[in-house]
Amino acid sequence: MIETILGLVQVIGETLLKVIPSTIVLAIVFTVLNHFWACNPGLPWWRKRELVTDIVYWFFIPTLGRMVRIGSLVIGAGLIFNVHGEEQIIAFFENGFGPLSKLPLWLQAVLFLVVSDFALYWIHRTFHDTTLWRYHAIHHSSEDVDWISAARFHPVNLLLGTVLVDVVLLLAGISPNVMIWLGPFNIFYSAFVHANLNWTLGPLKYVVATPVFHRWHHTGLQEGGNTNFASTFPIWDIIFGTFYMPVGKLPAAYGADDPTMPSSFSGQLVHPLRQQRFEPAE
Repeated sequence: MIETILGLVQVIGETLLKVIPSTIVLAIVFTVLNHFWACNPGLPWWRKRELVTDIVYWFFIPTLGRMVRIGSLVIGAGLIFNVHGEEQIIAFFENGFGPLSKLPLWLQAVLFLVVSDFALYWIHRTFHDTTLWRYHAIHHSSEDVDWISAARFHPVNLLLGTVLVDVVLLLAGISPNVMIWLGPFNIFYSAFVHANLNWTLGPLKYVVATPVFHRWHHTGLQEGGNTNFASTFPIWDIIFGTFYMPVGKLPAAYGADDPTMPSSFSGQLVHPLRQQRFEPAE
C-alpha cells in the first residue's frame, strides 16, 4: 500500500516537473503572439472567464493521463503478455517489442503520430455523434478559447481518447521512447491550435491543423462545431468531408449550447453524470 502511494506521489511529482516549466514557456510565447496576431481582440488570456477552471484542468489532466497510461500498460502487459513484476515490465517496455520496435525510432514516432491522429479523428466524431457528447461538451464549454483551454477534458473523454489510443499503440510494440519526442510536441501543438491567433498558414492549412482551423471547431454546433475533427492533420477532414475554413472569415463566438453547464471544475466533472440524455443540437 505504501509503495503504491509513493509510486503515485512520484508520478505526480514527475508530471508537475514537466508541466510547470512548459506552462511558463507557453504563457510567455502566446502572450506575445496574441498581442500581435489575435483572432478575437479582447481581454488577454489571464483575464478570461473561468480561468481558474482551465488552470485546474491544465495540471489535473496530464497527471491523471500519465497515471492511467502507466497503470493500463502494467495491466495490459500482465494480461496479454504474462509479464509481471516491476523489473520485467520495465525491461519489456523499455525499447518496445516485436516488429514495430525494430523500426528506427523516428519512423516509430511518425507512425505513432499518423495512426493516433487517424484514430482520434474517428473517436472525436464519435463523441460528437453519440450520447458521449455529454462528456465532450465539457471541452466545448469555454466561451474564451485560448491556449490554456487545451486541457479542458472530462476524464471519460480523456480515457476513451488519447489515453486509449496511446496504450493500444504502445501495447502493439512501439517504443515508449517515442514519447520523449511526441510528449512535448503534443503539449505545444494542442496549446497552439487552441491559441487566440488568426493564423491559417496559407496553403499549409491543408497539411497541418492551425489555430483558425480548430477555432472553427469550437464555434456553435450549427456553425462549425461539427467540422474540423482532426487534431494534427486536416487531411482526414478533407477526405471524409468535414473540413471547414471559409475564406476571408474568422470565427467569433465559442461555447457549447448548454445553459446548464457549470463553470467550476468540480461541477463540470459531475455534470455529464447528472444528465439523462444530452446530445448535440441538429
